[in-house]
Amino acid sequence: MQPRNMSMSGVVDLAAVKAAQEAKAKAEQARAEAARQGGTGAVSPADLVIDVDEAGFERDVLQRSAEVPVVIDFWAEWCQPCKQLSPVLERLAVEYDGRFLLAKIDVDANQMLMQQFGVQGIPAVFAVVAGQALPLFQGAAGEAQIRQTLDQLVQVAEQRFGLTGLTVDSEAGPGERAEAVAEPPAGPYDALLEAAVQALDAGDFGGAVRAYQNVLVDDPGNTEAKLGLAQAELLHRVQGMDPQRVRGEAAEKPGDAQAQIAAADLDLVGGHVEDAFGRLIDTVARTAGDERDAARLRLVELFEVVGPDDPRVTAARRALARALF
Repeated sequence: MQPRNMSMSGVVDLAAVKAAQEAKAKAEQARAEAARQGGTGAVSPADLVIDVDEAGFERDVLQRSAEVPVVIDFWAEWCQPCKQLSPVLERLAVEYDGRFLLAKIDVDANQMLMQQFGVQGIPAVFAVVAGQALPLFQGAAGEAQIRQTLDQLVQVAEQRFGLTGLTVDSEAGPGERAEAVAEPPAGPYDALLEAAVQALDAGDFGGAVRAYQNVLVDDPGNTEAKLGLAQAELLHRVQGMDPQRVRGEAAEKPGDAQAQIAAADLDLVGGHVEDAFGRLIDTVARTAGDERDAARLRLVELFEVVGPDDPRVTAARRALARALF
């Protein structure tokens, strides 16, 4: 799902002189203490990705953010887009070699943290720099866009706060954080799936659709391709939309199924899952014939984007059944 971009110019608010000086001082103290103890303060690759809960949040995120930018990945086991995004973030945490720390937070087990950050939908990615929170993006972004956002974050953290990141032990054993760097066995459709991902990263949503369709021709049950196709088709539909015009038409024409369908696509791309589902369920309830079928079919397509295990999909399926019968 396309993320809601957050301009890194907003980080200027994080760069208050006092906060920057305090962050620099803490980072220098940490390095000096490591040197005094005869160590380099180096961490292993295994330490670059951590699971965080409410009890350890202050220690593992707030305190560490005085040494290194902490990127927070809000996720859940039932979230299908999370299963695409999280492995990419984990791999990049290792690849960036200590320039940021990745903290993974399971929203089901840490509802308070989810509320404190104002998370409306997952996956959602934030950063904490010198104790200050910054929203990065919501939704499963392409790797090229993730890299661009991380590069900006790292640059701001270094320039504004003097946070140069963690030193990674280059001699760490090959087994450390193996799951983050090991390549899975190649499958029969890996090349096509990789081509689809590359097309998504390049903004070639039509090419991504074709690549996923090529997989499904031979393997109709391929879960990754089905999810990827639903997401690519959604992004392809909204690519040329004028959001202001689409939302204006939807507000003016509540009974127009096509206007509501277009607005629902924008809702979902923006991470407003319940709004998208509710809009289409209302449209099903107030229309008939071909318009009703169009709204129902689009809703089913959006279920595929979010994933069948998402509780919001389960609730929407029940609401759709009530609207239909």
